[in-house]
Amino acid sequence: MKAITQDAYGSADVLRLRDVDRPVPADDEVLIRVHAAGVDAGVWHLMTGLPYPVRLGFGLRAPRTPVPGMDLAGRVEAVGRAVTRFGPGDEVFGIGRGSWAEYACAPEAKLAPMPRGLTFEQAAAVPVSALTALQALRDQGRVRPGGRVLVIGASGGVGTYAVQLAKSFGAEVTAVCGTAKADLVRAIGADHVLDHTREDITEGTRRYDLVLDIAGNRPLSRLRRVLTPTGTLVLVGGEDGGRWTGGMGRSLGAVLLSPFVRQRLRALLSAERHEDLLVLTGLIEAGEVTPVVGRVYPLSEAPDAVRCLREGGVRGKAVIAVRP
Repeated sequence: MKAITQDAYGSADVLRLRDVDRPVPADDEVLIRVHAAGVDAGVWHLMTGLPYPVRLGFGLRAPRTPVPGMDLAGRVEAVGRAVTRFGPGDEVFGIGRGSWAEYACAPEAKLAPMPRGLTFEQAAAVPVSALTALQALRDQGRVRPGGRVLVIGASGGVGTYAVQLAKSFGAEVTAVCGTAKADLVRAIGADHVLDHTREDITEGTRRYDLVLDIAGNRPLSRLRRVLTPTGTLVLVGGEDGGRWTGGMGRSLGAVLLSPFVRQRLRALLSAERHEDLLVLTGLIEAGEVTPVVGRVYPLSEAPDAVRCLREGGVRGKAVIAVRP
C-alpha cells in the first residue's frame, strides 16, 4: 500500500511516499481503508520528536511507528476477533495509528460511525481537534450558559471547534485570531473578535469566566489578568520553543500554582474516547458544529500540509485525501 513514512525525526523533509506492508489489526482493532486523514500540531511534534520527552514514548532515535497520522475517516476493511461494534463496509471516523496511508488500524474504543451528511474529508477533520476542544471546555473549563469565554487561537483546528462548542453550550464567545482570519471566526459564531496583531488582549478591562489558550506562549501572569477572580484558564498545548519542555513548562507552572490562587489553572491532557465521538456526532448532525476544512492535500503532498501548518497558513484544519 502507499503510505507517507519517516525513518528519522526532523522537519517535513524527512517524509517520503513509499510502498509498505498493509497493517494487521490486533484483536481489539479495526483495519480501515482510509479515505481521508487529518493534519494537526500533534503530528508535527511526533514527526520532529520535540520536545525531547516525546521520544520516551514514541522512540528514542526514530519514530517507533514510521507512518504519521492519527485522525482518520474511511471504511472498515476487517476487524479483530474481539471487535463487536463494527463490521466490514461500515463508514467510521476516529483516531488510529499511521493514518497517512491507504490502510490503518485503530482501536475499536477510539472509533465511531461517521456523522450523517459529512464527507470523508470533513469527518477526518473532527476527531483529535474536536475532542480536544470538547474536553477543554466541558471537563476542564466547566463552561456554563451565559459564561464569558475567550478563545485564543480561534481560527485553527482546535479553535474553530472551541468557538462553535462554546456557543452550543450557551456561552458568550470572544475569539482571538489574526486579521486575515477574522471573517472566518465570525462566520462560525463568535460574538466578538480580537485581532492579536493590533492589540494586546491582556491589557484590556474585560474579564472572562473561562480563557482557552490554544498553542500560545503568553506568560501565566498576563493570562490571569483577563480572568475573573474565580475564572478558569485552560492551556491546550503550547509553543514556547523549548526543545526540552516545549509547552509543558508553562503547563506545569499552571498546575503547581493553581492550589494557591482563587483562579483555576488547568493544563489539558485530552482522552480519545468513543463516547465523546458520539457526543460530537450528535452536535454535528444537529447542525451546531461544522468542521472547518481549510485545504485538502493529496497524499503525496503531505509534507506541504505540515509546512503550511507550521507557518500558520491553515484556516481551520488541513486534511489529506488518501482516496479523493
